[in-house]
Amino acid sequence: MINKDTVRSIVEEWLDGKEYFLVDIEISPDDRIVVEIDHADGVWIEDCVELSRFIEDHLSRDEEDYELEVGSAGLGQPFKVAQQYHCFVGKDVEVLDADGKKYKGVLKAVEGNDFTVTVQEKQKVEGKKRPQLVETDYTFQMDKVKYTKYLINFK
Repeated sequence: MINKDTVRSIVEEWLDGKEYFLVDIEISPDDRIVVEIDHADGVWIEDCVELSRFIEDHLSRDEEDYELEVGSAGLGQPFKVAQQYHCFVGKDVEVLDADGKKYKGVLKAVEGNDFTVTVQEKQKVEGKKRPQLVETDYTFQMDKVKYTKYLINFK
């Protein structure tokens, strides 16, 4: 079986000096390798092809046969690394906290392991008959939420 650390070091060598970052590497027992990369401005197919060729040049099919897939992290998929949070500051996200409560709002800030989401909620405001939309900031820890993902908006 192909070693994940070997693939990781090959990918990191290709990434050196580029604005891309590694999101995930998965290797199945039958040596199907899936490499996900990302970039703040999106991923170009030409770069996926270049990385795929780079990996193939550094792994020997004579030693072990494998299937290789290189692509971008899916837009609607949960974030896997901190850099993804930084790429989506100012964008709509959905957070599922450890208690199972969903929050939909704008990713406001990221500091270390913490991130803040601004959510619009209806709240009773003193002196008003009806509940008003109020912006509330919620701070979460990346490793304490079930997931955070980008909300695709077609407006």
